[in-house]
Amino acid sequence: MSRIYHITTRTAWQDAERNGEYRPSSLSHEGFIHFSQRHQILEVAHAFYRGQNGLVLLSVETEHLKAELRYEPPLHPAGSDLPPVSSSLFPHLYGPLNLSAVLAVVDLPPDENGLFSLPPSLP
Repeated sequence: MSRIYHITTRTAWQDAERNGEYRPSSLSHEGFIHFSQRHQILEVAHAFYRGQNGLVLLSVETEHLKAELRYEPPLHPAGSDLPPVSSSLFPHLYGPLNLSAVLAVVDLPPDENGLFSLPPSLP
């Protein structure tokens, strides 16, 4: 089993549950959904989500994905002026995320300094 991870808002995840699939704006703007490998989660969280509340971390089983998954160099969201996150390859999903591939949805709260830690319950 291979797992990848995606940070989103609790509201966006609830919308996905109502709609039967997860389609963030990156899918229409960039053609794919950004994911992280486990060792990349905190780097991404601190670079793009520092201090944000109401976030969840999706744990996804790659074997259950219906859309194509590719490991590619990082690409920042359109219009972002953030520094490069990493030179390692990131998982990108070229289609909507089917809910059947999601193993767990875990809260990702920042600490008092706006930083994140991996949730102990993360599969």
